[in-house]
Amino acid sequence: MSTPNGNQLGIYLKDRRSRLDPAAFGFTGGRRRTPGLRREEVAQRANISPTWYTWLEQGRGGAPSADVLNRIANGLMLTEPEREHLFILGLGHPPEVRYKAIEGVTPRLQRVLEAMEVSPAIVKTALWDVVAWNRAAAVVLTDYGALPPAERNILRLIFSNSRVRAAQEDWQSVARFVVGAFRADAARAGAVAEIGQFVEELARQSPEFEALWLANDVNAYGEGVKRLHHAELGLLELEFSAFAVDGRPDLGMIVYNPATSADKDRIRAYIESRVAVG
Repeated sequence: MSTPNGNQLGIYLKDRRSRLDPAAFGFTGGRRRTPGLRREEVAQRANISPTWYTWLEQGRGGAPSADVLNRIANGLMLTEPEREHLFILGLGHPPEVRYKAIEGVTPRLQRVLEAMEVSPAIVKTALWDVVAWNRAAAVVLTDYGALPPAERNILRLIFSNSRVRAAQEDWQSVARFVVGAFRADAARAGAVAEIGQFVEELARQSPEFEALWLANDVNAYGEGVKRLHHAELGLLELEFSAFAVDGRPDLGMIVYNPATSADKDRIRAYIESRVAVG
């Protein structure tokens, strides 16, 4: 059966409310001809006019506001992907990004990281806190597990950690690049307000960071080549690529692949030696 092309928002709203159990929300009275919540019950949960909600399902009354759609999304217990779809149907674009702080990643994503045995890989937040990493990252980049959580921040390490600073082939270029990419990531994830205190603190600690921040440059991480002076392996050349984590605009994965077979062999041998000792 074909789906009508007209009132897609109304069709979607009706479908979502038909899937909800009235008893789960305390609506137990009266005989029901159709499954799910009634229109007036959705309106009650969303704290909007029953007439206005009815018009939305019927394709009348014009475009709803973002506030109304958020209320309806909460009333219908929509997931984040469902909420995004609701906004696209109602307003023609996704909702404004809302930053959510996290402390870790799913076990499945951690297994993805560990599957890359000789490619250092990390997952960072929009505030550039490293929340997950694999063994290769721990032995080639930084042993994040040995650091307090508050210090597992890429910008803190670049500007405040002498070992990390010395390992960069061209620290000034790296510093300028990460500050611009950090600014872009925070804005994209809706975390501009959240970074205020962090930026002020880092600016007090590092005049170099303050100068770069005031330059207002913006960069995209994308992909490139990183040359790193490792304390035991010497100079390494790593090709990096950045990936979005689907459904999580506040998270990004960065994978560093050895640029040459020689670099790959050295990293593999070093990791194996560390495992044998440990």
